Amino acid sequence: MPGVYPCYENQFRIDCKGGSGEPKDLATIADMESFSVSIDGNVEEWKPYDQLGWTRRLVTGKSITISVSGKRNVGDRGNNYINDIALKMGSEATTTLVWEFPSGATLTMRGVINVTEWGSGDSTAAAPLAFDFMSDGKPTFSEAAPISE
Repeated sequence: MPGVYPCYENQFRIDCKGGSGEPKDLATIADMESFSVSIDGNVEEWKPYDQLGWTRRLVTGKSITISVSGKRNVGDRGNNYINDIALKMGSEATTTLVWEFPSGATLTMRGVINVTEWGSGDSTAAAPLAFDFMSDGKPTFSEAAPISE
């Protein structure tokens, strides 16, 4: 779909069994309100004589962190899965996330879940649930089908 789009057209699904993203194991996470994406690149720098003092650079590594926040929804499969990881460590906090872009492209990646907000807040507030999904290895990006004119 060409043109601008609202952010809600991005959709995320999480593998609730900690696996590799089999469709039957994927679930959306209900009541998530916002997300932000951070791409961290490792950049190597050097200053060779032939560049007369100018710096050369090369990106030698990358990582992605997707920070998601919303409300705790007891009974939702995806929301329960994230909530239940709050105190887990190691491979128990590792799974696969599939990001579906409005264009139809997808990004599938293994990563760790670090729960950052867990059911706390003001007495009159809805309980929050927030987490960072941090890539673990190289993700797979699948291009969208070309738009026919």
